[in-house]
Amino acid sequence: MVHPAASQEGVSGRLDMIVAGMAVEVSGSLLKTARLSEEWYEDLEDPQAFVAEMKRSGIRADLFTFWQRLPRTEPRHGYATEPETIAVLPVTTYEHWYKSQINNKTRNLLVKAGKKGVVVREAVFDDAFVEGITAIFNETPIRQERRFAHYGKSVATVRREFSRFLFRETLLGAYLGDELIGFIMLADAGRYATLTQIISLVRHRDKSPNNALIAKAVEVCAERQVKQLVYALWPRGPLREFKRHNGFEPVALPRYYVPLTYKGRLALDLKLHRGPFERLPEETITFLRDLRSKFYGYRYKSAFAALNKKPASPGQSS
Repeated sequence: MVHPAASQEGVSGRLDMIVAGMAVEVSGSLLKTARLSEEWYEDLEDPQAFVAEMKRSGIRADLFTFWQRLPRTEPRHGYATEPETIAVLPVTTYEHWYKSQINNKTRNLLVKAGKKGVVVREAVFDDAFVEGITAIFNETPIRQERRFAHYGKSVATVRREFSRFLFRETLLGAYLGDELIGFIMLADAGRYATLTQIISLVRHRDKSPNNALIAKAVEVCAERQVKQLVYALWPRGPLREFKRHNGFEPVALPRYYVPLTYKGRLALDLKLHRGPFERLPEETITFLRDLRSKFYGYRYKSAFAALNKKPASPGQSS
């Protein structure tokens, strides 16, 4: 059942609640879609019973979606399903990754990072680390040609928001001397590890800190005998090439859709459940991305000047 005390309206307009002991988030306006808040970390072993409990609870959602986590890539349930592609790096040893899973360009970037003084090590969530995160977030209002959600946040806000899941996260910091210039939050998802954050200072992207951070994450996974490192969804655009250059591969997982209302059934039948953007061809997305870039280039001229000062190579990402 829904736990009333656990229900709350988030700052993003998302409603979070507990159903049958599992956290559920509901988002959307015209079509309200529910999903497990911890779907990267939890398995839904009995979806039929869970869906029945959702319907009895009176949850205000039209559609419920869930997926199978790695390594379960073959559909096991009878609901409507579509592939959801994530970025996965198979991990054996660091040496194998360095010699066989990345190309010469990426290896050269790692060498360059070392020569320029970038050192990556495990970090602790202390005042200095939080202040370093905040400085990275507040460097520019745009990243990857879009508005950056964490820009403008205070040290107190960053400390509160990014301390919630430290119980399962390993912090990796990229340092130039004493300055934190980039970081990764590497989360333990049980059967695999996942990158929940990877970001660095734009002004130091010529030193390839993100590539160095990925390398350290691979090293940590290999030492802990974690067989797969996950880096969110498999994207379209430049970030896809960054992931590919660092050894990540696309892996399709079955995502299921269960209508909870007539509106949800209609949306599913008419293929309106994933939103128009996801159905667009890549050429159209590239055009819209360029258009967005021009808009933000006009609105944030100084920030774009900083971003474009030293263009990133195909093996880099900011």
